[in-house]
Amino acid sequence: IRDRWDNDPDAFGAWREGRTGYPAVDAAMRQLQATGWMHNRARMIVASFLTKDLLIDWRWGERHFMQHLIDGDPAANNGGWQWSAGTGTDAAPYFRIFNPALQSEKHDPHGDYIRRWVPELEKVSDEYIHEPWTMPEDAQKASECRIGDDYPQPIVDHGEARERTLAAYKRV
Repeated sequence: IRDRWDNDPDAFGAWREGRTGYPAVDAAMRQLQATGWMHNRARMIVASFLTKDLLIDWRWGERHFMQHLIDGDPAANNGGWQWSAGTGTDAAPYFRIFNPALQSEKHDPHGDYIRRWVPELEKVSDEYIHEPWTMPEDAQKASECRIGDDYPQPIVDHGEARERTLAAYKRV
């Protein structure tokens, strides 16, 4: 299993600080920093992103959550992280990899949650709120949000990360 993880400290820092370039992930991580809490759906999205998109050991995320969650329960937290990572006794299938943009579109269709926790995206239209990196230059200017300057480019391409993760999990 150790061979599966990349454990990139810079990527982990971006995830912790809510600057991954994926609005749903960033909103959830910023909410955690500000309040010590996030909804279960958000927990699953950020856990999947950390373990499957970034290939960072689930124990890093589990430890970070226990340091910040006001409702942190060791058994539930540990089990939830193992489920998301596709490890442990009651794990999600390793090939279950949440697409953060699709999760966001489904559970926050108008981007209200994103706009609350990621203020630099406040003026981004609903059309681009879940994938702001797809905004054309004129939309970036109109929203006062330049991707790469005001809000980060995605730190990974989800499609490429998904393929890399599937290959890594099959190797182990």
